[in-house]
Amino acid sequence: MTYLITFSCYGGHLHGNESGSVDRGHNLPGSRMIPPDPHRQLAERRRLDQPAYALDAPRRNIVLDSLCDRCREQRWRLLAAHVRTSHVHLVVESEASPERIMNDVKSYASRCLNRAGLDDVARKRWTRHGSTRWLWTPDSASAAIRYVVDGQGEPMAVFEAEG
Repeated sequence: MTYLITFSCYGGHLHGNESGSVDRGHNLPGSRMIPPDPHRQLAERRRLDQPAYALDAPRRNIVLDSLCDRCREQRWRLLAAHVRTSHVHLVVESEASPERIMNDVKSYASRCLNRAGLDDVARKRWTRHGSTRWLWTPDSASAAIRYVVDGQGEPMAVFEAEG
């Protein structure tokens, strides 16, 4: 199977922000996003027990390298990845479940960041879950790859498989 997996940095995408967001009731492809709600956003910000986490260029490169390494080690075929300041996208082909892949790459990226000594080891870096979409057709996988590589704005830390 092929999946589009997305996860965000801790505190980086709060429900109710002006750009809209998703939650368990608003997460189907093509469904509306949650409308902006400053009160909800403020309530979520108050629940944070650490400052929001952001990935600067060195951290983005460490995370991208960790994604490539982990996929290679697990024999998952990484088709595309884009590590942004506030979130990560990857398109991966694997027999493993997308939830397992997401949890594994988040854990491995955190270990690599810890080894680099850029943050305290107790630093929260990722949101609790993320988005795992099954890509059922070659066309949907191709569209997801284009979205990840070209549809994120200015390229940051990007990987695209050859061929």
